[in-house]
Amino acid sequence: MDFSCLKEFMNDLTSWIIPGNSIVVYKDGQQVFSYQSGFSDLEKRVPMRGGELFNIYSCSKVATVTAALQLYERGKFLLDDPLYYYIPEFRNVNVRLSGGEIKKATRPITMRHLFTMTAGFDYNTHAPWRKKADALTGGKMDTLQVARCLAEDPLQFEPGSKWSYSLCHDVLAATVEAISGEKFREYMQKHIFDPLDMKTACYHPTNDTFARMAEQYTYRINSDLDPIALQAASVHDVEGTIVNMGKNNYLVFGEEYDSGGAGITVSVEDYAKLANALSNGGVGATGEKILGSGTIDLLRTNQLNASIDSSNFDGWGTHIGQGYALGVQTMIDRAKNGSNGSLGEFCWGGAAGATIHVDPERHLAYFYAHHMQNSYETYYQPRLRNAVYAAL
Repeated sequence: MDFSCLKEFMNDLTSWIIPGNSIVVYKDGQQVFSYQSGFSDLEKRVPMRGGELFNIYSCSKVATVTAALQLYERGKFLLDDPLYYYIPEFRNVNVRLSGGEIKKATRPITMRHLFTMTAGFDYNTHAPWRKKADALTGGKMDTLQVARCLAEDPLQFEPGSKWSYSLCHDVLAATVEAISGEKFREYMQKHIFDPLDMKTACYHPTNDTFARMAEQYTYRINSDLDPIALQAASVHDVEGTIVNMGKNNYLVFGEEYDSGGAGITVSVEDYAKLANALSNGGVGATGEKILGSGTIDLLRTNQLNASIDSSNFDGWGTHIGQGYALGVQTMIDRAKNGSNGSLGEFCWGGAAGATIHVDPERHLAYFYAHHMQNSYETYYQPRLRNAVYAAL
């Protein structure tokens, strides 16, 4: 395998506006490539060396849905079970209509809705549920109590009628707690992190964790135009300033909040171990099996259909030719996407530039990260994929 195209592309990114990046690639259950470029600390000119930790934000979702599907395999729930079976506060949810009127939902939120981002939630982290949960928990914001408070706020649409990126997987984490009887972080440690030897993975960084973390940046664009629109335009012509934003994760609401949607801090080497297991029939490099191959096939099966308004999903630049499965985007049209990969390859990204990619057909997996908000995912993600597949 020749990874020269991948090296060149990663170097191109760090010679542009990405301070530093890192990748680990697996093929047929073996690590075949690791590379770093640029700086983990731009101000001090500290080179990226490969052991750095990153806030991976929404890439955490892949671990969350994997954990939940373990419970599915054990007969703890079915996809079309109502959520209120497990968190009773969701029995009588309301919906806010377009005119502002609030009415009772005509159907319940199901487990499938949580996996597929069709439950009716949004990503408004300043809504009434947050103030209520903060008061009830003394600011600790424990995962299950937050979900219970969220159940009291009106949904944005009827469950199952629309795809909308939201707190669905945070609620899924709370459901894992409710079903397993364990704190979400403890469940993840026991059933995902330890079996795969992911030693650096955690939900609440300590001082030692922060010391090992790459500096986290944002790119402040010198324009009044919408950043997403600028990404879709001539991206290299966008002028801006790289600013150090500190290492905190703004989507972790309190010391007891284990965010299923955005909470993991981890090294690239360790999170690549999860990607490898999912590409290899659920079996990690340790020999431990975390998920069945049939369940992985279900995980990557497109769930969007004509009954679901998927315009919000289709509008994302990285989703051309892709469907949405149980928490991941999945390749359904290689020609439309322009992919040199495989049908059924699946992936997801994070706000600061993390990307997990899994191809069970070719037993290929990689995890890539940089640490910059305004991560330019519509630019780097498809090009990164093409460079990885070029090595095969």
